[in-house]
Formats: sequence, structure tokens, C-alpha cells
Amino acid sequence: MYAIELTPEHPVAQLADFAVEAEANGFDAVFASHHYNNRDQFMALASMAERTDDVLLGPGIANPYETHPVTLASRVATLSEMSDGRALFGVGPGDKSTIRNLGFDHENALRRVLETFKVAQRLWDGERVDHDGTFRADDAGLNYDAGEIPVYVGAQGPHMTRMAAKHADGALYNGAHPKDLAWAREQVDDMADDRVAEGEFDLAAYASVSVAEDADEARTAARPPVAFVTAGSPPPVLDRHGIDRDAASDIGDAISAGEFERAFDLVTAPMLEAFCIAGTPEDVAERVEQLREYADSVVFASPLGPDVAEAIGLLGAATDRFPAE
Repeated sequence: MYAIELTPEHPVAQLADFAVEAEANGFDAVFASHHYNNRDQFMALASMAERTDDVLLGPGIANPYETHPVTLASRVATLSEMSDGRALFGVGPGDKSTIRNLGFDHENALRRVLETFKVAQRLWDGERVDHDGTFRADDAGLNYDAGEIPVYVGAQGPHMTRMAAKHADGALYNGAHPKDLAWAREQVDDMADDRVAEGEFDLAAYASVSVAEDADEARTAARPPVAFVTAGSPPPVLDRHGIDRDAASDIGDAISAGEFERAFDLVTAPMLEAFCIAGTPEDVAERVEQLREYADSVVFASPLGPDVAEAIGLLGAATDRFPAE
């Protein structure tokens, strides 16, 4: 699978245009990211569903803190109905720097994510559910049919990655560097004998990418998403790339305070190299080839490039999804 992530910093109508462009360029799926200060991801996905025919659609990711997991399951099921069964459920604990603005933390993150999609799967199967764990549900059920919906867990650390390999259909692994995907593949392979979910597991590199014909313009556009990725990266990931933990914490503090320009200015060259594929189409194609040594799928995530529509076409050509004319 080759997919793209769209960020609802753009108007919903424009996001739908981008999804149409992605489908025309041969991409298999489109994910919509979520932060409370952007437009609603499910309204954006609904608009995309109405404008596209074949591309898979899903949140990338939705977090089960600010929305009750049963409500989240219903939203994904509604998307599946609107798209004639094209929905994917990307679920994870969410971005620390923004959800803490709403009074949430990542307490029991692994259990919360696991319980969320396990309950969702029971609801989609038509069961009525009683649940008392990291959240509560009493005799909850859906009043409409949902069916099977693939679940992808947003992961970066070892425990979430291994849990996904055991229980989910795939992982949206937050990594753009071969070092990180090689490590993730080791975690997945170690869980092969413990896997309880049916079907093959899909390890997807959920890689921030910024592509343009001008490499410097691409790197400049990459600074905002790299700030968010750096701030949310667990210490072992920072250590793997030699990135100072205090520097990452300073970026997270700036984001939480709404000082975004300051956060973006704190991004360093090693952070850009570790957490984004930034450069020309040839640069991107080379890195993707390296990622595919370990990853089954690749999701091109925000910002895509300084010009999103142009970047979608460049990425389609760079991955041979739709050869340039």
C-alpha cells in the first residue's frame, strides 16, 4: 500500500480535492490527521468519501481520549457506510503536545488503544457491549450494520508496536528513517508466534515527507511537522538519532503554549534528517526504496510539500503509482 496523509489545516473542500488528486495518481489510501485546533477529521473524510470511488479512507490517527471509544467506533462505522466499505480505522494515543491542552495525558495509553479497537470490533460485529476498563460502556451497541473494518495502530515505541503486531491488522509506524523501520520490523517479527489477529500484518512507515523540485523549499516546509514528531518521540527514539531530549522537550513546551513559530525555529538539521524525507522526487524515491526493505507499506504524511497538490503528483510519479507523462 502507498498512501498519503492530509492535514485538516486546509478547508474541507480543498482536502476533498486533494483526495481526488491522490486517487487519480494511483494511491491506495488517504488518511486524515487529527489535532483539536484543525478542522474535524471525520467531516473531512466524509467529504472525501463523496468525491472518490476506490481509495481507502480513514483517520490517521484518531485518539480515544477526547472522544469516547464507543462514539469513535460509530464514527468509523459511519464512514464505512458512506464510502461503501472503504474505511480504515487508524487509532493511537494521540499527540502529547496538543491533547494535554484539553486536560488529557497518555495514562494507560496501550490499554486504552487496545480496549478501544477491541470494543469497536465487537460493536461492528453487532454485539451489545459491557466494558469496564480504561473507559466504561454499559449495554452499548450500534443500531446499524458495520461489518469488518481494518484496524491500524499508530505506534512508535516498543510496547505499542508489539501490541499492534499481536492484535491489529497493521501499524502506522511513526518513522521516516530506515533505522527506525528496521527496529520496528524486529519488534513485529518477534511477535509473529504470538499473533492472535487473522491475516497478514501490515507494517506501514508513516513517514513525514516534503517533496519539491527545489530541495531547500522542501526542507523549509518540513520544519512544522518535524517539530510535532520530535516533541512526541519517546526517549529511545531520540537517543537512536542522537537528538537531545531537552531540546525535544523545549519544542513540545512551545507547541503546548501555542508558540508555533518558536517551535519550528528550534528544529535542527539532525531532526529533519531523522524525522522527515525532505528533498527532490529523486531524494524521496531513494529513501522510499530504503524504507521498503523493512516496511510493507508507506504512508506519505504531512506536509507532503510546499505545494500539496503538486507534491501529490510528484509522489505518485516517484513511487511509480502513476508514471509522469
